[in-house]
Amino acid sequence: MKKTLFISILLAGWIISGFAQPSRIENPIEVMTLGTFHFAYPNLDAFQTSEEDQVDVLKEPWQSEIIAIAKAIEVFQPTVIAVEWNPSRQQFTDSLYKEYREGRWALGKNEVYQLGFRIAASRNLEKVYCVDDMGRHYPEIREIFENETRLAAFENFYTNSPNLQYLRARMEGREKVHSITEELLYYNNPEVINKSLSYYLLHPFQYEEEPGDFTGVDFETGRWFNRNLRIFRNVQRIPAGPDDRILLIVGAEHLNLLNYFFEISAEYQFVSPLPFLESL
Repeated sequence: MKKTLFISILLAGWIISGFAQPSRIENPIEVMTLGTFHFAYPNLDAFQTSEEDQVDVLKEPWQSEIIAIAKAIEVFQPTVIAVEWNPSRQQFTDSLYKEYREGRWALGKNEVYQLGFRIAASRNLEKVYCVDDMGRHYPEIREIFENETRLAAFENFYTNSPNLQYLRARMEGREKVHSITEELLYYNNPEVINKSLSYYLLHPFQYEEEPGDFTGVDFETGRWFNRNLRIFRNVQRIPAGPDDRILLIVGAEHLNLLNYFFEISAEYQFVSPLPFLESL
């Protein structure tokens, strides 16, 4: 009882004292998030791009456009590059980046290569940091994935939900890339970013195995909210100081949470890529 009371008083003290503290530490680290579509089209997301609508970023005019985009972003003068790969791939990334810098490997299609490696090498940076994470589900959600009947019901809800048509409507007119610059301008637009978060509160957020339960809520908690908080934490783990400028290259969907985290963070100063892209 005394321990519980002490914790309550301590928490109350933190809350009260929080209002008297500055909202940002001195000399926050600048962070630019650059949201992209996936250049190699792995088609691992809910909405997939048909083969005929895919562009080959290794060919022209896409290569020239990517080089111009990279140069525009370099004006930010990033000292740290972070990408959407899991830290378990850090050794592989270090090795491949070294091969590229020494001229023994040509860049592949992935945006990690085309933008991350390209900008890092141009800036003469020693490393490209891997900060992705797939999140962690509650045990009861993991049980659904291991039960064919329960998983089939979940998938059936997803396939037949009336909200799915609403979600598909947002992709109309964006099936094929006509300009990579225009795509990046679109995906990094604050209105588009804010609207994209609303979809994560529709579907499968509303799924219930039993009326009144929180199956869908708990699923999205792990799949999306936990995942992006972990990505943010991985960025925090990068050794960086007030003189650094971090460029985080991620799939555009992640911006709906990551940008918010960086905007409200006391230790970072969010920087939009839009003025740099608009210079093209």
